[in-house]
Amino acid sequence: MIQYKLLTPGPLTTTESVKKVMMEDHCTWDDDYKQITQKIRKNLLKLAHVSEEDYTVVLMQGSGSFGVESVLTSVVGEEDKLLIVANGAYGERMTDIADHAKLSYAVYRVDYDQVPSAQKVEEILKGDPAITHVAMVHSETTSGILNDIASVSKVVKAAGKTMIVDAMSSFAGVDIQVEELGIDFLISSANKCIQGVPGFSLILCNRKKLIESQGKARSLSLDLYDQWETMEKDGKWRFTSPTHTVLAFAKAMEELEEEGGIQARSKRYYDNNRLLIQKMKELGIRTYIGEEHQGPIITTFFYPEHCNFSFQEMYEYIKERGYAIYPGKVTDADTFRIGNIGEIYEEDILKLCGIFKSFFDKMR
Repeated sequence: MIQYKLLTPGPLTTTESVKKVMMEDHCTWDDDYKQITQKIRKNLLKLAHVSEEDYTVVLMQGSGSFGVESVLTSVVGEEDKLLIVANGAYGERMTDIADHAKLSYAVYRVDYDQVPSAQKVEEILKGDPAITHVAMVHSETTSGILNDIASVSKVVKAAGKTMIVDAMSSFAGVDIQVEELGIDFLISSANKCIQGVPGFSLILCNRKKLIESQGKARSLSLDLYDQWETMEKDGKWRFTSPTHTVLAFAKAMEELEEEGGIQARSKRYYDNNRLLIQKMKELGIRTYIGEEHQGPIITTFFYPEHCNFSFQEMYEYIKERGYAIYPGKVTDADTFRIGNIGEIYEEDILKLCGIFKSFFDKMR
């Protein structure tokens, strides 16, 4: 079996120690296991820089999109209206969720290589007083752009609206002052920058806003309030929880702290990203996003202009040499993507760029 590292925005390459703890089995009713859940929830509050009095954490079975759907369909009531800010596939996924749940919503769309304007959001809110909630993506992995949630959140809170942030691939890889920014609901996933494995999403919630959502949910399994009410008592999940994923996540949180917390991990990710961009530039490969708005999680590159190749051929060549990259997700350009989160270090970036060089030399 070929062993390779994942240069993706999650699932990502995990440590051997995170993998190892999944060899243990746990009962969901066991007090020891429930205490692991409670410890995770408490530590997530610390990572988000929020107080336990004003915020709480809900863990929800499923991928990150389950978490986003849980929030949107649980807190946007029948009398409410949602503004979705979209500049990529994951902003558009929110519109799919809204359509399926028959939410009342409007969309502010921006080109995939541009950040949304807080001023435009402000204008939309003034022009449509029916809007009660605003949702946007922080790190849009469609392109790798890092959106300005601080500026948008400021105008949303000034207008007295509820702010929802999909920080799926940025939370714990980019430091986010959740309470200071006025974010009411922030969603991330176990298999992103905390470097666990897939199986559940995590949702930081303003307690007051969460309590106000009681009875609004359009789904039984994804009812955010009911999940919280059960979990808040003693750490019990309402329905069967992904026990092995929870154990892996608890271990991954310990390793984040050992690395030096978000500050150290964010630096490693940024260093990986900037080195990657520099080395690819030397090979004549340009980035899709300008440096000002390029996030540290994943980078989209245009196809090189100096040779013809198939992405699949390049993908297999790189995979055979130890790494898996991502195809592009930008509709108007030929691109591919490289993530640098997870257990990825400088030597991996240098080795990868050497593999690219040998592939392009072969194709000339």
